[in-house]
Amino acid sequence: MPRGDKNKYTDQQKRQAEKIEEGYKDKGMSEERAEGIAWATVNKIHGGGKKPGGSGHGKKPDYTRSPSEKRRTAALKGWETRRSKAKSK
Repeated sequence: MPRGDKNKYTDQQKRQAEKIEEGYKDKGMSEERAEGIAWATVNKIHGGGKKPGGSGHGKKPDYTRSPSEKRRTAALKGWETRRSKAKSK
Protein backbone atom coordinates (compact mmCIF):
# COMPACT_ATOMS: atom_id res chain seq x y z
CA MET A 1 0.00 0.00 0.00
CA PRO A 2 1.52 3.35 -1.01
CA ARG A 3 2.26 5.94 1.60
CA GLY A 4 -0.72 8.21 2.28
CA ASP A 5 -3.26 5.66 1.02
CA LYS A 6 -6.61 5.99 2.81
CA ASN A 7 -8.08 2.57 1.92
CA LYS A 8 -7.93 1.31 5.50
CA TYR A 9 -10.09 4.13 6.84
CA THR A 10 -13.82 3.60 7.33
CA ASP A 11 -16.39 5.90 5.73
CA GLN A 12 -17.03 7.48 9.13
CA GLN A 13 -13.33 8.28 9.56
CA LYS A 14 -13.18 9.79 6.06
CA ARG A 15 -16.24 11.97 6.74
CA GLN A 16 -14.78 13.05 10.06
CA ALA A 17 -11.48 14.04 8.44
CA GLU A 18 -13.35 15.98 5.75
CA LYS A 19 -15.32 17.95 8.37
CA ILE A 20 -12.18 18.74 10.36
CA GLU A 21 -10.37 19.78 7.17
CA GLU A 22 -13.22 22.12 6.19
CA GLY A 23 -13.06 23.74 9.61
CA TYR A 24 -9.36 24.49 9.26
CA LYS A 25 -9.81 25.79 5.70
CA ASP A 26 -12.54 28.15 6.95
CA LYS A 27 -10.01 29.54 9.42
CA GLY A 28 -7.69 30.39 6.51
CA MET A 29 -5.25 27.47 6.63
CA SER A 30 -3.82 26.05 3.39
CA GLU A 31 -5.51 22.98 1.95
CA GLU A 32 -2.48 20.70 2.37
CA ARG A 33 -1.90 21.74 5.97
CA ALA A 34 -5.60 21.44 6.82
CA GLU A 35 -5.72 17.93 5.34
CA GLY A 36 -2.63 16.86 7.29
CA ILE A 37 -3.99 18.14 10.58
CA ALA A 38 -7.39 16.56 9.87
CA TRP A 39 -5.93 13.10 9.30
CA ALA A 40 -3.60 13.47 12.30
CA THR A 41 -6.65 14.28 14.42
CA VAL A 42 -8.57 11.25 13.10
CA ASN A 43 -5.54 9.04 13.81
CA LYS A 44 -5.29 10.40 17.34
CA ILE A 45 -8.98 9.75 18.00
CA HIS A 46 -9.21 6.29 16.41
CA GLY A 47 -5.63 5.04 16.42
CA GLY A 48 -5.38 4.76 12.63
CA GLY A 49 -7.45 3.02 9.98
CA LYS A 50 -10.03 0.59 11.33
CA LYS A 51 -10.63 -1.65 8.33
CA PRO A 52 -9.19 -5.15 8.81
CA GLY A 53 -6.09 -6.14 6.90
CA GLY A 54 -2.41 -6.74 7.16
CA SER A 55 -0.28 -9.83 7.49
CA GLY A 56 -2.06 -11.18 10.56
CA HIS A 57 -5.61 -10.69 9.35
CA GLY A 58 -7.48 -13.82 8.35
CA LYS A 59 -5.18 -16.24 10.13
CA LYS A 60 -6.86 -18.72 12.41
CA PRO A 61 -5.89 -18.30 16.07
CA ASP A 62 -3.29 -20.70 17.39
CA TYR A 63 -4.79 -22.53 20.34
CA THR A 64 -1.82 -24.82 20.98
CA ARG A 65 -0.34 -24.74 24.43
CA SER A 66 2.51 -22.39 25.11
CA PRO A 67 5.88 -23.86 26.14
CA SER A 68 5.46 -22.59 29.70
CA GLU A 69 2.15 -24.44 30.03
CA LYS A 70 3.80 -27.61 28.76
CA ARG A 71 6.62 -27.26 31.30
CA ARG A 72 4.11 -26.69 34.07
CA THR A 73 2.13 -29.78 33.07
CA ALA A 74 5.30 -31.88 32.96
CA ALA A 75 6.36 -30.59 36.37
CA LEU A 76 2.99 -31.50 37.87
CA LYS A 77 3.18 -34.99 36.39
CA GLY A 78 6.62 -35.44 37.94
CA TRP A 79 5.29 -34.26 41.27
CA GLU A 80 2.45 -36.80 41.16
CA THR A 81 4.93 -39.60 40.45
CA ARG A 82 7.28 -38.58 43.27
CA ARG A 83 4.40 -38.27 45.71
CA SER A 84 2.97 -41.69 44.86
CA LYS A 85 6.41 -43.35 45.14
CA ALA A 86 7.03 -41.67 48.51
CA LYS A 87 3.78 -43.10 49.86
CA SER A 88 4.70 -46.62 48.77
CA LYS A 89 8.04 -46.58 50.67
